[in-house]
Amino acid sequence: MIKTDIAIIGAGPCGLFTVFEAGLLKLKCHLIDALPQAGGQLTEIYPKKPIYDIPGYPSILAGDLVTNLMEQIEPFKPTFTLGERAEKIERIEEKLFEITTTDGSIIHAPVIAIAGGLGSFEPRKPPLPNIEQFEKKGVDYMVKDPEKYRDKKILIAGGGDSALDWTIELANVASEVTLIHRRTSFRGALDSVDKVMDLAAVKKVNLITEAQAIGLVGNEKLEEVEVKSKTNGVFNQKVDYFIPLFGLSPKLGPIADWGLSIDRSAIEVDTKDYSTGVPGIYAIGDINTYEGKLKLILCGFHEGTIAMQSAFKYIYPDQKLSFKYTTVAGVNGFES
Repeated sequence: MIKTDIAIIGAGPCGLFTVFEAGLLKLKCHLIDALPQAGGQLTEIYPKKPIYDIPGYPSILAGDLVTNLMEQIEPFKPTFTLGERAEKIERIEEKLFEITTTDGSIIHAPVIAIAGGLGSFEPRKPPLPNIEQFEKKGVDYMVKDPEKYRDKKILIAGGGDSALDWTIELANVASEVTLIHRRTSFRGALDSVDKVMDLAAVKKVNLITEAQAIGLVGNEKLEEVEVKSKTNGVFNQKVDYFIPLFGLSPKLGPIADWGLSIDRSAIEVDTKDYSTGVPGIYAIGDINTYEGKLKLILCGFHEGTIAMQSAFKYIYPDQKLSFKYTTVAGVNGFES
């Protein structure tokens, strides 16, 4: 069981910056995210996309913004539960929540900050009739630990950044890596495309374009993927793992069952402090809604800042909170 001051559901940019603001108040944070790494959409969907509305940066790549945020919060030593979705929340004491994840992890905290973006992201699954039969038995929708695939035969499907990046990464880990894509052109970064082409040229990656998986074969676990290729027709590829990487689809998920006020798949909040109707629970970033709401990272940073000031008063109602400028105290002056 993990004990913390602030449990942050969502490790995207708004959740990460909230760690910084909480740290200035000597509040410890633990972040929970269904994705296997911090950064939310910025890391998973468009790490190479330039962002133009972050103050002080005329332009910054989404992945670089996440790197900077992680460096910014490092002094406050946040902890993470990644690759697990927050499934259940219940109040076990007047000022204590218990969060249970899909994998059974337990987190206790007096305050919850929901920074879930557009909701929990679920993988877009290929339309194969028996795919659920092989989930966790050879079919993986995301890569949590590359070592799992060491010396294994891997088939990756997809044409975006995730498919390209993991093809490059696993080429040095797996015994055999095959990448299939429905088209001849890729949606990912040109540098990644070039690297995959280079790996294919030296036979470190088996690249098959204009092809797609049409069936899965196996008994207790996945053994083969049936592939339809414009060039080679239909054939069966022997595999240990099939990793379809077709992006993520946002869904509100279990948040809808947590007793919060929901309006069109967003959590209604009080703009005084971005609190929900449940004492001790705040919602910041794209997951919340209020009159005049703008879905910008910049606005989420502001919401997290105000929410943490309120959270401190909620946890320590008898302590005086004196606001300090970081230009005066520095970050070290706030570290606990």
